[in-house]
Amino acid sequence: MRFGCLGSGSKGNAWLVQAGDTCVMVDCGFGLRDAAKRLARLGVDVNALDAILVTHEHGDHGRGVAQLASKARCSVRLTHGTHAMLEAIDIAPLAVKIVEGQQQFAIGDLEITPYTVPHDAREPMQFVFSDGASRFGLLTDAGHVTPHMETVLGGCDALALECNHDVARLEAGNYPIGLKRRILGRYGHLDNTAAAVLLKKIAGSGLKHVVAAHLSEHNNSPALARAALAGALGCAHDWIGVADQETGLDWREI
Repeated sequence: MRFGCLGSGSKGNAWLVQAGDTCVMVDCGFGLRDAAKRLARLGVDVNALDAILVTHEHGDHGRGVAQLASKARCSVRLTHGTHAMLEAIDIAPLAVKIVEGQQQFAIGDLEITPYTVPHDAREPMQFVFSDGASRFGLLTDAGHVTPHMETVLGGCDALALECNHDVARLEAGNYPIGLKRRILGRYGHLDNTAAAVLLKKIAGSGLKHVVAAHLSEHNNSPALARAALAGALGCAHDWIGVADQETGLDWREI
């Protein structure tokens, strides 16, 4: 199994997970042409996608899903709430399969476990992927960490964790006070320290990859995110990967 990223940040998000002949995308916050170029960078053709999973309806995660799914002729997996919100703004995909609660499901060679997260969206989900031998946990948008999140993500062989902001940098920055409160709130985004605390709790001896994701270009930096996560593990800073807004993340084998 392997995973990669087309781009991660407030301007657009998309992740790929592949096992055997199965390739799925998580979110598509990019236009069709841009998404195709980013897929090509990872050596993937649009038509190779077996499904697109959607975490929630915010534009940086869902704006390109319908067009890409139509082009790829693949189904879309999402919750009732996310589907309703995309319908309300007239960008809902046509071929959908509803994710019911937190019930596991399979797509080809991948077993997928959806799990709930606290975020200011209608019915947000994140996902853990397994090929039967390894597990990859993805967490990109959550305001705080819950015991359920810790349980689901515990013992993963690879993790991509939201490190949206450095609290001091956000508080000192020029964002409007209302936006700062949203980001810092319990349904906003995880900061570097919160991600590091989570990582320290859930990291197992078999952990092979840790990637910092969804970094704010104004309120964070790769160096700050790496330092926080490396501190939690006691590892070298350069062992921590960073999913970039423009270049994403090259394939990581698990």
